[in-house]
Amino acid sequence: MEEDRRLDEPAAAGWKQWGPYLSERQWGTVREDYSPGGTAWEALSHDAARSRAYRWGEDGLLGISDDQQILCFAVALWNRRDPILKERLFGLNNSEGNHGEDVKESYYYLDATPTHSYLKGLYKYPQQEFPYAQLVDENRRRGKLDPEFELIDTGAFDDDRYFDVVVEYAKGSPSDVLIRITVHNRGPEDADVDVLPQLWFRNTWSWGYPGSKPELTLEGDAVLAQAANFGSYWLYRESDAPWIFTENETNSLRLFGAPGDGHFKDAFHEFVVDRNVAAVRRDPRGTKAAAHHRLRVAAHGKAVVRLRLSAAIQAEPFSRFDQLFALRIREADAFFARLQKGLSADQRLVQRQAISGMIWSKQFFYYDVPQWLKGDPGQPPPPPERARGRNHEWKHLNNADIISMPDKWEYPWYAAWDLAFHTISLALVDPDFAKAQLILLTREWYMHPNGQLPAYEWAFGDVNPPVHGWATWRVFQMDRKRRRLTKKDDPGDLAFLERVFHKLMLNFTWWVNRKDAEGRNVFQGGFLGLDNIGVFDRSAPLPTGGYINQSDGTSWMAMYSLNLMRIALELAQHNHVYEDIATKFFEHFLHIAEAMTNAGDGMGLWNDEDGFYYDVLNLPDGQMLPLKVRSMVGLIPLFAVETLDPELLAKVPAFTARLDWFLNYRPDLSALVSRWNEPGTGERRLLSLLRGSRMKKLLRRMLDESEFLSDYGVRALSRHHREHPYTLEWNGDRFSVEYQPGESTSGLFGGNSNWRGPIWMPVNYLIIESLQKFHHYYGDDFKIECPTGSGRYLSIDEVATELSARLTRIFLRNENEERPVFGNDRRLQDDPNFRDHVLFHEYFHGDTGRGVGASHQTGWTGLIAKLLQPREQASEGSDRRHAADVHHASPMALTR
Repeated sequence: MEEDRRLDEPAAAGWKQWGPYLSERQWGTVREDYSPGGTAWEALSHDAARSRAYRWGEDGLLGISDDQQILCFAVALWNRRDPILKERLFGLNNSEGNHGEDVKESYYYLDATPTHSYLKGLYKYPQQEFPYAQLVDENRRRGKLDPEFELIDTGAFDDDRYFDVVVEYAKGSPSDVLIRITVHNRGPEDADVDVLPQLWFRNTWSWGYPGSKPELTLEGDAVLAQAANFGSYWLYRESDAPWIFTENETNSLRLFGAPGDGHFKDAFHEFVVDRNVAAVRRDPRGTKAAAHHRLRVAAHGKAVVRLRLSAAIQAEPFSRFDQLFALRIREADAFFARLQKGLSADQRLVQRQAISGMIWSKQFFYYDVPQWLKGDPGQPPPPPERARGRNHEWKHLNNADIISMPDKWEYPWYAAWDLAFHTISLALVDPDFAKAQLILLTREWYMHPNGQLPAYEWAFGDVNPPVHGWATWRVFQMDRKRRRLTKKDDPGDLAFLERVFHKLMLNFTWWVNRKDAEGRNVFQGGFLGLDNIGVFDRSAPLPTGGYINQSDGTSWMAMYSLNLMRIALELAQHNHVYEDIATKFFEHFLHIAEAMTNAGDGMGLWNDEDGFYYDVLNLPDGQMLPLKVRSMVGLIPLFAVETLDPELLAKVPAFTARLDWFLNYRPDLSALVSRWNEPGTGERRLLSLLRGSRMKKLLRRMLDESEFLSDYGVRALSRHHREHPYTLEWNGDRFSVEYQPGESTSGLFGGNSNWRGPIWMPVNYLIIESLQKFHHYYGDDFKIECPTGSGRYLSIDEVATELSARLTRIFLRNENEERPVFGNDRRLQDDPNFRDHVLFHEYFHGDTGRGVGASHQTGWTGLIAKLLQPREQASEGSDRRHAADVHHASPMALTR
């Protein structure tokens, strides 16, 4: 397969030099914020974005750039009615949306290959005036209990009076990009539209540093782009559309009232919309250029714009243009056909769009914190508050890399724990990129010298769940399976595993030193990503004083211990020095397990009467109060599970001997390791926070449809709290947690996210993998009722399969030919120009499966691609073995 060959050849990085690396939103980010109070949304608004040169990156409509974002390309549009030229996506900031920030556009990532040899995106552009003011006013009027008001609700697509603008890229070579823009008029009448393919340089010259300014000039009938240490590129256009030029410079007169002559970033808007001919340069040169196509598209017809961006002079740039596009599309089809054997047509559609969204969500992320704090010599100094403000403790951080984003509009910055989940889906198609992402966050210019991984740009010092070790091990396994297709005994990329492992040991030590308040192996990690799932804002000081022993924080660390133990055991098979380190993490896991049983004064995090884990509030006077909220926090102990096969233990004799000694010396801890004291059985061993009876009780809760189990996965909060909210009263204040299956009804924890009842893909995915590991130990003989009370008994592996099916049900057409992710929107469900364009939301309604939150967060929701992958093609490892491969343990082990 050609795409596989491109990925495997040494020049693969060259094929990735150009990619979908533009952000969908550079405005409203921390990087571009130079305000005294750190008010990023207000410091640079959507309205100002068209006139202000960005400092740290670029955005555009379905655009591409080189991997250092020196030169950029994207499409601009005008329907002859809008008040502004459409150069970037519009959305509401955090204070404007009734559920926080929200993009108010209709666009889709339809196809992509991992080398970007072929990319396809779709933007739906109304023919009527875009309802900017209506979207702002109506969403501002609505409250937290009201649904969000979306573009489709405005009537912008009524009578099919809109354009489908399909943007495609096909590479002739790593430095030769063919561009095809197809404008479909879906409406009943001919319609006019201006299409401006734009080429521009990121502004690197206005900040007061040495270096020459790049330039675009007209050479014959093409635009020549030249920059120092970059080389030359030519942009050809097939039509005779006139070229226009300006500078990617800030319009200080419009923004700040400062007088000044020149040509500015917003010149094309002024030229096209305001008909200000003087706004563009008279001489054909500058740092931003466009070919101005004025099109009339017939009713139900289409118009095609062809361009070519190449580092080589093309004598006949459009010769065999469509043939090359057709070839790259066939290669993309062949690449996915190999991956998707055994899937139905609808499963293939969903998986391919999920993977495409993952690839389109790569972004050039540039943020030099010391330079940002200090300011630039060619600009006014930053406000003095900055020196002690956001991220001032991260002066070592200097990022300028291609990184997988959660959502390039709503979350156009990396997040450490999101990224770990991204790598699982990315490893399906590009394990080298997945590995590079995991390495990147542990590099010296990312990881803090104290060992902390950067969380995200809004607060690098926030604490995300420690899932980097899990992702590293899983990506290693997936990559090894792929390598063994050509070399049977390939040990896998041990250099990658070892490289990340050393840095993760530093990170583990940071956790132990910083987040274990009393040195008792009980952890307090802040909000840990589950922002608003608890009684209090866990990132803020508690109103009660004291601290919380977190069931999830402690369980994440138990999982982390087992992840690092397993990595060490893999490395120990090739270097026995790692046996000692594996032992260390094994013992740490046991101490955490012990601590969860007794967090102080005889009170553990497990409540046997309720059959559930709870957080425990430690008050200043020594009192301990369990916070009896039945939430995902109490299910996360499931994630701390690992099996050890006898074949593995035989290869690490020092580790095995130490374990035998330790468990004989500490028989109080040996009960945490199932059947450890029965040598010679030939059975694998299980390490888990959950002994058999506890696992039974916890699964009984989780699989109860009146509590956690939904038709579409496992809810993050028990539905029990709909009729029975948890309430805590303290000093006259009342704190309450109730089941909220959709959008958040509170702004207390910020933004549009809600963990209080909806379905979240990442934690559901970890539940499924954990259940598969439990089945790897217990085998088919152990059955559990699923759903609880149904009388239907399944093996643990069958329960995992059932959960996976419920999650995929969100996106797949059901018996009524509807996709639950679309909710009750009839256009999305029925219109042939909408119904097969899938969105991968941040989370999903706990009762209906409707998509909620960020609408393009393929990021961790891209895990659906992995869940759809046929099991026989899924990655190797204990979590993916068939039941027939399992060494069966006695089902009685669960009742000890």
